[in-house]
Amino acid sequence: MTLIAHISDLHISNTAFDEKKFLEAVSEINHMQPDMIILTGDITENGYYTEYEQATKYLGMFETPLFAVPGNHDARNLGYQTFEELIGEKSWKLTMDDNLTVMGVDSSSPDEDKGHIGTPQHMWLEHQLDECVIHENFSIVALHHHVVPIPQTGRERNILSDAGDILKTLTTHEVDLVLSGHKHVPNIWKINNTLIVNAGSISSIKLRGKNKNSYNLYNINNEGIEIYLNNVGGEKFLFGKYPKNKL
Repeated sequence: MTLIAHISDLHISNTAFDEKKFLEAVSEINHMQPDMIILTGDITENGYYTEYEQATKYLGMFETPLFAVPGNHDARNLGYQTFEELIGEKSWKLTMDDNLTVMGVDSSSPDEDKGHIGTPQHMWLEHQLDECVIHENFSIVALHHHVVPIPQTGRERNILSDAGDILKTLTTHEVDLVLSGHKHVPNIWKINNTLIVNAGSISSIKLRGKNKNSYNLYNINNEGIEIYLNNVGGEKFLFGKYPKNKL
């Protein structure tokens, strides 16, 4: 069994960050002891160096290895440079137990809210997914921007400019999980055999309607995938349960 925590949209700053909620979430996730944490962007609010410095301290509170991709807010004010200095690579690949592969993809553009993957990174992703198909690995792709619209988020905007091409690659390779953030609203779409899962915001004060600060938990075992939605400091419930593509 593999347990993965998916957090997103911290928005660390003096104006948009709820430190109390974040610390509650850290305590909850550390208690669960997941195998890894995937963070799908918007770690900071403005991409300022001082916000990144704060972020390294907050992220250091997690007791589990954490892997992050940048969001549009992180790419502001030269933040795309600071991300690599203080957080890590913007695109990456890791393999667990030789049968589960996770790829992080950078969808941010400097000082722009819209997302874009681009040809070189798309070619790299296709190559990695080809390897997953050959070896029949369970595959996860993490990026900040959503590849399909999210319900209850108002007028659609800021989607990937090359979403169609990326979505085709993800679904034709039967990627098991595609993880995103950006809209601060949790959601699950299933397209063919690919689950596209959006996380809410774990600690931003910018929430829509009655949505609460939340994060997702993925329990991956031989039989399938259980997705749990965890409201910070509140209820936890089964968000979806699906069979695995590759048994």
